[in-house]
Amino acid sequence: MTPVTHGTDDLPPMVAAQHRAMPFTRLTDCGMDPAHARRLLADTAAGTPWQDAAAAIAQTQLERARRAEESGHRTTARQAYRYASAAWMFAQMAHQGDTAEKRDLYARHTAATAALAPAVERVEIPHRDGLLGGWLCLPPTGAAQATVIVWGGLSGWGAAYLPVADAYIARGLACLLAEGPGQGESRLGQGLYVDERVTEGFARFIDLVEADPRLGGAIGVQGISFGGLFAAHLAAADPRVGAVVVNGAPAVPTVPEFRTAREQMAAVVGTDDLSRVAEVMEALRFDPDKRRITCPLLLLHGGQDPLARYADQEPFLRAADPSCATVRVWPDGEHTLYNHAAERDALTGDWFTDHLAGQGAPKGQDH
Repeated sequence: MTPVTHGTDDLPPMVAAQHRAMPFTRLTDCGMDPAHARRLLADTAAGTPWQDAAAAIAQTQLERARRAEESGHRTTARQAYRYASAAWMFAQMAHQGDTAEKRDLYARHTAATAALAPAVERVEIPHRDGLLGGWLCLPPTGAAQATVIVWGGLSGWGAAYLPVADAYIARGLACLLAEGPGQGESRLGQGLYVDERVTEGFARFIDLVEADPRLGGAIGVQGISFGGLFAAHLAAADPRVGAVVVNGAPAVPTVPEFRTAREQMAAVVGTDDLSRVAEVMEALRFDPDKRRITCPLLLLHGGQDPLARYADQEPFLRAADPSCATVRVWPDGEHTLYNHAAERDALTGDWFTDHLAGQGAPKGQDH
């Protein structure tokens, strides 16, 4: 049976905005069960507040996980914990600013994700006056050919990209899902925000990979949505980056016109002073005349992306060596290619394997 899809024209403005920001394709791309995603959209369309609807799904999955564990069904429990983790991730997106409710919801997401150990390891890295957080996923064999560090943008971070990690570890790559400055627990729990030196924070994840004897020698980075800007800056600044994927990012960030997006960006910078937000965005402008990307670059673009036009990403290509730059465009692609998730992740997984495997011998092995 084909699921009924609902438009947003007849919804209250806030609910319509939530449905546009978190459509079915994004919900499933970031790990929700399709049935849960349909329920979330239906319940919120019927009047249940977004946070409450998502939290109800998460609580049901936590109870399912508990029952499975009591019965000795650990595989089923892990599945339920992952669905709970995804539901809590989307629950916190109901809040743009860093309210107490948002912090609580994200802490619940973190706890559900931590229950996936040992398959998913929590990592913490000292940075400035706090800790940067992330999640490390290793290949089933335990020996990684290379490591890819992945991060998101303004509203989805870290374990939201466990499905991406699945594709990478299946190909023998380790995957570190980063919560950089302005993201996840690094922001909500540690007070680490985006500023003019944000690449220093993301570089700390490279330090962690280099220090872990289990991880392969070559390192790739992938930035999704606004995080693609940080990935491009890091690739241009840090010679340890062996390959970079930019997916749906603006090269010239500006303070958004829409209130919800503006509030998200202010929260990332950690201030309500829009002049300060604009100052940081201007400092993060990626100028291909001043910054060069010398490692292989893969640029991904969706032709139906309302947030990042192809022209918005073109400066990243101009910063790269044409012989090492690849572009893949899906004409019907949504923002960050939610609607082509499986093909996108297969493409990037294979691309990273081709460009990173063999660049460096795994630690502990003869060169």
